[in-house]
Amino acid sequence: MIPPVFAQDEAAEEDSAESSEESAFQFEAQLRDFIAQNLATISLGGQKLKLYVDEEGRDGVEYPTAVGPIDILAVDITGAFHVFELKRARSPDKAIGQLARYMGWLWMQHPTTVVNGVIVAREITQNLRYSIAVFPNVSLFEYEVQFKLHRAEDISP
Repeated sequence: MIPPVFAQDEAAEEDSAESSEESAFQFEAQLRDFIAQNLATISLGGQKLKLYVDEEGRDGVEYPTAVGPIDILAVDITGAFHVFELKRARSPDKAIGQLARYMGWLWMQHPTTVVNGVIVAREITQNLRYSIAVFPNVSLFEYEVQFKLHRAEDISP
């Protein structure tokens, strides 16, 4: 029997990623706000997204639930929910447990509605890739931050 090979401990991986980040959001709230403000530009499964707003007028940013706040709750044109779990650096595989908790709560509240999960992180760990293999309605995304400066001295007529 071949002994299993494990990567570094997830916490150690996350710590080393945070110290070596070159272009990542400093705080998870910055990542959350950026995605929420640009949600209309995101397409998942060919569907454009918009921020969810409930009957009481609460929007889907830090959406309150009985099991904790959902980072971003969005809907697509079909009415399907998209639950975003955000990690500003590396995403340990325990993120799938957190996401599943939110998705389960949402599905219990709306049992006839499709509930999808989205994990966004600077870097997705291999362990998380394995973890979501049995969750067909969960997608993983890595973000990249780019910043450009353009000369602006020239006056155009």
